Amino acid sequence: MKSFIKTLKWILVTTLVLVVGLYILGYGYIFKGIQVVYLTGHTTAFIDDYSYFDNRTIENSNPQPWELSEGYNSVSATQKLQKTNQKFGTVAFLIIQDGKLWYENYAENYSKTSKTNSFSMAKSFTVSLLFKAIQDGYIKNLEQPITDFFPEFNGEFAAKCTVGDLASMSSGLNWDEQYYSPFSMTAKSYYDTNVRTLITSLAIKDKPGQSFTYLSGNTQLLGMIIEKATQKSLSAYLSESFWRPLGMNDFGLWQLDGVESGIEKSYCCIATNARNFAKLGQLYLQNGQWNGQQIIKENFIKKAINPRFKDHPHYGYGFWLSNYKQKQIFVMRGILGQYVIGIPEDDILIVRLGHQRSPKKINHFPKDFYIYVDEAYNMLAKKNK
Repeated sequence: MKSFIKTLKWILVTTLVLVVGLYILGYGYIFKGIQVVYLTGHTTAFIDDYSYFDNRTIENSNPQPWELSEGYNSVSATQKLQKTNQKFGTVAFLIIQDGKLWYENYAENYSKTSKTNSFSMAKSFTVSLLFKAIQDGYIKNLEQPITDFFPEFNGEFAAKCTVGDLASMSSGLNWDEQYYSPFSMTAKSYYDTNVRTLITSLAIKDKPGQSFTYLSGNTQLLGMIIEKATQKSLSAYLSESFWRPLGMNDFGLWQLDGVESGIEKSYCCIATNARNFAKLGQLYLQNGQWNGQQIIKENFIKKAINPRFKDHPHYGYGFWLSNYKQKQIFVMRGILGQYVIGIPEDDILIVRLGHQRSPKKINHFPKDFYIYVDEAYNMLAKKNK
């Protein structure tokens, strides 16, 4: 018994020291991660995890339903698509052509109104807000330095870093983009309660505007700049700029770092349904026009869906890019296989939401991305047969 009590005391003391040590070293957020992930039976972030965080509402009004194509759901998913959907846990799959919803399928009790986490698809929304802030006169242009908004960034390269560099992932920010280490900046930004402090503690370590390096910290800083420039929360500005004008069918939720800091995680974490995610992609397919109104200027659309750097043709401003099968494709993309895929040449939009994506990549895209494109075309080929 004495031995047992002694062992128990040792375990308790060790645990206490570990807990205190993690908080002292700034890793107290790890316990939030444990609560959200492991205690809910998961091993990483998951599509319904938004409900475990503080969120701000993105208000909608006057919903505009998608027009259904004449052949709506007249063609079934191909066998290959069905197998891929089952393998990677697809919960929503949509095909839209010529602005009309042609195919729609849901799984696991998810539906056309089910909210799930966008993850990094939110980056496309944040960069779209940058374009809108420039149009509205809150930000001068893509060349405006970040130090106009956050003069605390100093050093050799800080004054040369622009909002456009943040949007095109070429800032030179000393951010560590790791997803599966609990001690990484990405994990801290996801589970901690003060992202502002984390971001303003960083520095521009490399010459900006030179090359592409994907960093979530870029988009988080960009969101903070938009918030400061507009004097509005990102959720309110998103509602005003896109959610209401595009007639989203429900309110959205944008995850916050915490109530006290109250900044949206602008690099990720908008919760809405597949039909609503599709509308931003459709806006870009329509060159920024919606119901006769120019929501985003066409020059910004072209900027977003074309590469900034010739040696990195897979990214523009807030969108991933592919030239698969000689078609210019732009993509909103999230870490668990969230995709809004726009193909302007054929006026096609593909939306896929789900639990996982392929771990294998080909030309900067997970392998399953190509399957979704191929099988959507195979289904559309049966459209007029």
